[in-house]
Parts: sequence; C-alpha cells; structure tokens
Amino acid sequence: MSAPEAPPSNVPLAALWMSGAVIAFSSMAIAGRELSTTLSTFELMTYRSMIGMVLVVAIAAACGTLGQVKTNRLRDHGLRNIFHFTGQNLWFWAVGVIPLSQVFALEFTSPLWVMVLAAIFLGERLTWIKALAGLAGFIGVLIVIQPGSVPLSSGMVAAGAAALAFAITAIFTKRLTRDQSITCILFWLTAIQLVLGLAFCLYDGTMAWPSLAAWPWVIVVAISGLVAHFSLTSAISLAPASVVMPIDFVRLPVIGALAFVLYGEPLEWSVVLGAALIFGANYLNVLTEHRRSQSAR
Repeated sequence: MSAPEAPPSNVPLAALWMSGAVIAFSSMAIAGRELSTTLSTFELMTYRSMIGMVLVVAIAAACGTLGQVKTNRLRDHGLRNIFHFTGQNLWFWAVGVIPLSQVFALEFTSPLWVMVLAAIFLGERLTWIKALAGLAGFIGVLIVIQPGSVPLSSGMVAAGAAALAFAITAIFTKRLTRDQSITCILFWLTAIQLVLGLAFCLYDGTMAWPSLAAWPWVIVVAISGLVAHFSLTSAISLAPASVVMPIDFVRLPVIGALAFVLYGEPLEWSVVLGAALIFGANYLNVLTEHRRSQSAR
C-alpha cells in the first residue's frame, strides 16, 4: 500500500522563514563563543530560558495568544525539550572548543538524520531527489571537515551528538505543529528548559551571575534563540521537515565568513567547496518540492 500524498506546501515562504533561522543561529553561535569562558553551558541555557520566558509571555499576552498554551501534549513537549536541551548544551560547549565552521559542518548532519527519521516517524516520502540532496550534503560536510586529516576531538563528538539531538527535536516539532500553536511550543520550550537548566545549575548549590560585560551577549543568545525557534517552527509548519531542514546548510558559509572576520579562523578552500556543493543540493531539493506542491494545487 503506497504512502498517502503529502498536502501541498509553501516552500518559498518556508525558505524565507529558514533564512531568519540562519541569521539567528549564527548570531547565537557568536554570542555563545563570547560567553564560553565566563558561563557554563547550563548557566547560559538557564539565563537564556529566563529571558525567553519573560519575552514569550509578554508577547503572547500582547498578541492575545496566551490562551493557546495547552497541556494536552505535555509528554511530546517534554521529550522534545529534553532532546533539545541536551543538543543545545553539547552545541554551546563545542562552539567554545573547536572552530565554528567545523561545529556547523558537523551539526549539518542533522538534516540527513531528519530525512531518515521523517520517513520513519512522520510518513514523509524519501524520494530519490531527497536522497540525492542528502548524499550531496553529506559529501559536502566531509569535504569541510576532511576526516582523517585531523584527530577526532571531544568537541567534534559533541557537535555530532548535538546534530542527532536536533534532528529528533525537529521530528517532535513537526508532530507538535499539527495541533499546537507556535506560542504553545515556544512557551513550553522556555518553561521546561528553565526547569532543566536550574536543576543542573543548582545541583552543587552554586550558580554564576553574568558580569556586566556578559549580559549583552546573554540577551543576544536569548533573543536569537527565540527568533531561531519561531522561524524554524514556522518553516516546518509550511513544508516537509526533510525539505526545510537542509536549507539550514546555508549557515556554513555565513559562519565561516564571520569566524574569519571576528576570530581569524581561516576560511579554507574546503569550506567554500563543501558549502557550494551543499547549496547546490539544497537548491535542487527545494526547487523540486516547490514544483511538486504547485502541481498538487
């Protein structure tokens, strides 16, 4: 029995939302690098969630959407945020110990995981175009990190593990968007991760307070995190997860250029070549899905 045809999707709008996510995630990486020597990842996640909680409640109250917060899917919200909390802590830690372009390259194995997991748990068709785009993206990542040329480090392992956690998060996000509003998803994101952050920060009875110089970066992390998740959730609600997530590959050349300008990290030919291959694969994937959705209307 063949799988049911996916409903028409709005890929151009989803791609626009993902562009916002690219900018926000890149900003969060820079802020995370700046804070890596002053706050632990748990402390950073806690302060991020505190600020995020205030912003979500205030904006939702102003927009009249606070009543959209539901408790009927707390199990899925809880699992989504446990995986995301784990992945985000690993990601912030990796940002502080290995080059940013390497962190992002390893993180970009996440869309490959999403393609497989979406086919298994969401019933999305794994077409040959998606498979080709995933394979090309994976080859692009290998070109960037050049496995075997440098020893495997704990930072690389952390970034790779974060990618898998983010992929599982994306699957739960797609499931939740079927009957949960973005306000509801963001509310439980900040609430659950605030509880998790406090639990891990206070297990030893101490918690560092950000310095005056660190607060602007903490605020950048909090705001960019919310913008990134709002953009990502909006994009996933408009198009299949296996199409939306690979667009995130665009972050690689963006962060490579920023790391070169801000930290003197070399923008090597492998990053440029790998990014070009990744972009080409994503463009083919998005164009094909857009044509399919248009013909389905």
